[in-house]
Amino acid sequence: MFDIVAFIPRAVGQGIPLLCGSTGETITQKAGNLNLGIPGVMYVGAISGVIGSFFYEKSLPVGDPGNAFLAIMIPMLCSLLGSLIMGLIYSFLTVSLRANQNVTGLAMTTFGIGFGNFFGGSLIKLSGADVPSIALSRTSAYFSKSLPFAGNLGWFGRIFLSYGFLAYLAIIISFVAAFVLKHTRVGLHLRAVGESPTTADAAGINVTKYKYMATCIGCMIAGLGGLYYVMDYACGVWSNDAFGDRGWLAIALVIFTIWRPDTGVFASILFGGLYILYLYLPTGLEHMEYKELYKMIPYVVTLVVLVFTSMRNKRENQPPQSLGLSYFREER
Repeated sequence: MFDIVAFIPRAVGQGIPLLCGSTGETITQKAGNLNLGIPGVMYVGAISGVIGSFFYEKSLPVGDPGNAFLAIMIPMLCSLLGSLIMGLIYSFLTVSLRANQNVTGLAMTTFGIGFGNFFGGSLIKLSGADVPSIALSRTSAYFSKSLPFAGNLGWFGRIFLSYGFLAYLAIIISFVAAFVLKHTRVGLHLRAVGESPTTADAAGINVTKYKYMATCIGCMIAGLGGLYYVMDYACGVWSNDAFGDRGWLAIALVIFTIWRPDTGVFASILFGGLYILYLYLPTGLEHMEYKELYKMIPYVVTLVVLVFTSMRNKRENQPPQSLGLSYFREER
């Protein structure tokens, strides 16, 4: 029997990193920057939080659970700082130096994964672990802690209240981002920069400032997705190359949601469910070959949505007009 009550929490857990990545990438793309480095940014955000958590736990006496505030804030600040640096590097290369955005993004992904694997391997050696992973159980316990009364509310508590605070924070950030983009002057200026930086510049909007701001904020939000995966979903266990292709799924989710962060909340849960659906389907040697096909479902859905979106030709369903293009002010 398919256990929907057990399936939904796992789908949400898988979807939160995708939600953070897609929300950050949506904000970035609304300013006209196509950041294909989101997988690397999420990886750097994850390993930066792990580094902060590792050295904080190393400073604690044996058996000391640590201070809840420090156990949460140190990894979060480290993750945000690492992601911010990645955003600044990308912005400097593509906005200030006007490098090709596609090539820069792919380079950032390669760099981020290499950065994470290098420092992850170094931490594993420092810990002296017998297996190629480290477990940060003391700090991760604070990230994965759910509401105390969730277990007393049956299926409702398991489906809606059994998550760590980062899951709820990611959902709040997505709705706030949607509100800012649609209903505030900052959002209007940001969308104007993404649609026509020439027109925005002529209207007195600082194009460079908005591109930097959108990219850096977007990277910081995406970095929180990496931190959530390690500290909450994976229970504080870091192993190299365990993050998978979630960063690329997050970018695909931007197209699936038609550049709407609020829609991303529900779409990320759907994608999270599709990502682990093969685990809940019939098992056995006779079904093994089909499981690889089930893993393709999120990407097939994205392609189908992309086709239908392109066929409808509605302007609000299309990407920003200047997406992926460098802005040369002297040509205005």
